[in-house]
Amino acid sequence: MSSLLSRIGGRRAVQGAVAGAVALGLLLWWLLPLSEEPPGGTITFSTGTRAGVYQKYGELLRTELRKDMPDLDVRLMTSAGSQENVERVASGEADFTIAAADAVETYKLAGRPGAEALRGVTRLYDDYVQLVVPSASDIHSVADLRGKRVAIGLPNSGVRLIATRLLKAVGIDPEEDITPRADGIDTGPDRLGEELDAFFWSGGVPTDGLREIAETTAFRFVPIDEDLVTELHESGGATRYYRTTNMPESAYPTVQNGAVVPTMAVSNLLVTRADLDPRLTEWLTRTVLDSRDGIGAHVHSAQLVDLRTAIYTDPLELHEGARRYYRSVKP
Repeated sequence: MSSLLSRIGGRRAVQGAVAGAVALGLLLWWLLPLSEEPPGGTITFSTGTRAGVYQKYGELLRTELRKDMPDLDVRLMTSAGSQENVERVASGEADFTIAAADAVETYKLAGRPGAEALRGVTRLYDDYVQLVVPSASDIHSVADLRGKRVAIGLPNSGVRLIATRLLKAVGIDPEEDITPRADGIDTGPDRLGEELDAFFWSGGVPTDGLREIAETTAFRFVPIDEDLVTELHESGGATRYYRTTNMPESAYPTVQNGAVVPTMAVSNLLVTRADLDPRLTEWLTRTVLDSRDGIGAHVHSAQLVDLRTAIYTDPLELHEGARRYYRSVKP
């Protein structure tokens, strides 16, 4: 009898080990892309200005990619912003980038070179339009900018695209009715009051360039009301990607004093080209989603990256590699 029980116990132990191995295999299949060997090589990632959210996000994502794909060399390139980023990827100068949806659509509608090859990887987070003036300023609306010295963003930036559209929507010619300045988030905050009456910024909140001066400089945000966003929508084209929202009171607490700021937002997309290796793009997509909390601890807006909304990369089709990833995690 003891011998029989011993044989039964041994058989059950083997069955248990086999079941455990199968379960482990299924778990690994679920957690990892189909190929166990991580991709290698070199990719170029176009970011943004050094004080902006795109650059900070790119630096943190590169660190996470090194963990998952140690043989992948990720080279970052600073840029003016969304418009330049889209052009770089479309032309092959960069492989991946972040760009606002309105800039992507503007590039496509213009029929620019390589537009048909652009693909989406994931929807990331929203940019908030931030119109900044000194606290004692007499500027209380976009229309009040007439005759003022206004930073409308760097050429080829997403800020320039949005600022120009907002000014035209209130009847202001950006070349004739204001003194336009090509300052971005790198220089605009420091020149406010002395050389600038106002500056536009569009980015995730909070943006380090603004959060830092909030500790020493008195400024406030000019609201962008719903009627103005409606006016933009009526002009058609890429303006359909703008939506009314409120900048949360927690964005810049020392400036907002518990109040939200009416403004508009546009979603950011992680962009690549159709010819990028699907396996590499699948791995990269996985890293972007898996690293949300880690990156979000340093870039607050990155906390909003969400698997449920990540697949909505309109106006771009999903890249095949990104599609593979989303299918693999679909419940």
